[in-house]
Amino acid sequence: MEKVRKRLKNVEYGDRQMVTIFGCLPADGLAAVESACEGGLDYGVCTDSLIINILARSRDPAATRTLQIPDALRLAHEPVADCAR
Repeated sequence: MEKVRKRLKNVEYGDRQMVTIFGCLPADGLAAVESACEGGLDYGVCTDSLIINILARSRDPAATRTLQIPDALRLAHEPVADCAR
């Protein structure tokens, strides 16, 4: 994160971008944010939006729920896609 801070120091609004990156620490943790910063440096781009994007891609996707449909709501006749009728 120190390398990212040094690179953002020379950019307009770099301090705001660094604060945005620091804002990700409580939710994602220090290790994940440091890893995302290293990933951003590997790309050669150092912006808060890229680092947040890398963090979002590294998170586990939310588990999907399977809905149980009551029998009363099931269709008696499935719709047919027939463009010729």
